[in-house]
Amino acid sequence: MSRIRILQFITPAGFYGAERWVLALANNVDPERMLCDLAVTEEGAEQDLSVADQYPARAGRVHRLKMQGRFDWNVIRKLEEVIRHRRIEVIHTHGYKSDILGLIAARRTGIKCVSTPHGFSGKVGWKLGTFIRLGIFALRFFDGVAPLSSELMNDMQRFKVPSDRLRMIRNGVDLLEIQPHMLSQNEVGDRRQNKRIGYIGQMIPRKGLPDLLDAFDKIYNTDSTLRLILVGDGPQRAELEGLARTLRGGEAIEFLGYRADRLALLSSFDLFVMTSSLEGIPRCLMEAMAVGVPCVAYNIPGVDKLIEDQVTGRLVDWGDTVSLASACMEILENPAIGEVLAQNARRQVESLYSARRMAEEYDTFFRELLGGKRWQSSKSRRVG
Repeated sequence: MSRIRILQFITPAGFYGAERWVLALANNVDPERMLCDLAVTEEGAEQDLSVADQYPARAGRVHRLKMQGRFDWNVIRKLEEVIRHRRIEVIHTHGYKSDILGLIAARRTGIKCVSTPHGFSGKVGWKLGTFIRLGIFALRFFDGVAPLSSELMNDMQRFKVPSDRLRMIRNGVDLLEIQPHMLSQNEVGDRRQNKRIGYIGQMIPRKGLPDLLDAFDKIYNTDSTLRLILVGDGPQRAELEGLARTLRGGEAIEFLGYRADRLALLSSFDLFVMTSSLEGIPRCLMEAMAVGVPCVAYNIPGVDKLIEDQVTGRLVDWGDTVSLASACMEILENPAIGEVLAQNARRQVESLYSARRMAEEYDTFFRELLGGKRWQSSKSRRVG
């Protein structure tokens, strides 16, 4: 079967869920069936381009596109050059900026365009909100839209994306990357004296981290040996650090910032906690489950597809920090319960949420969209 030629396009906002998703897909595609290049925008010295730095050469090439400011229409021309030179057949976009720019580039070059929505921000300023709404509107004109969860699928229907262009492809975690960090059954529940509660992800309002700090403070009042480890960065970090200083357990809270060794840190946690108000199917939670760390989270759409309460973790009502603290203590004080939950969670991720399964489904989706129409531009150079 001939190899199809795909261009992943993302405007990196850090090294979080969407960026790691792109890497997981690239790490698991079959290079004999799919060339999978990556295009990223370069938007300034402070931008985190780890997704480009870590992109596997076996999947395809990386194209770095200079962008002036936060939004630059000249990137469309640069995308067109990549598409023509590399004989790209499908551009696959991730996020409102890449959706807008990628759709226009696809239409100007006559190729297929697919978007994978990774979730939508909550309260934002009017300018950003306008661009997000424009990106959402653009989804109606894509050849294919592949939401990561049934909740995102419902969003697409609400946004009036034609139903015949929708294909739900569940999020997947890269088990190849996680394998070296997976805990053995003997390690689960057999931890150090000072128990470590952890979080990995962005520090933005929809992650609900003030609730996590509040719940930790409640727990700390009954066990001062506990530690809370927060890995990640974002615009809310300074606010959260200030809040932590006002708490009785503030000295037991560590803000580590962005860390390249997040999986090693994750495997050192005794408990992973997620207090988001809005998610697709969160990658950080899947990673915790795959590594073998017991999980507690708010019961919101998306998260409830990963965690079944008392089976693969603990769920509590959104905003109920008293129940959140209680669920955490239940696992921390009963390692045998945590071990059973962790083992069940790992099996679920391995069977339903692997990136290999995800990559195979995208390969099928792209081929269905292409049908018998393949790249035939006489102006294009033949490249490998």
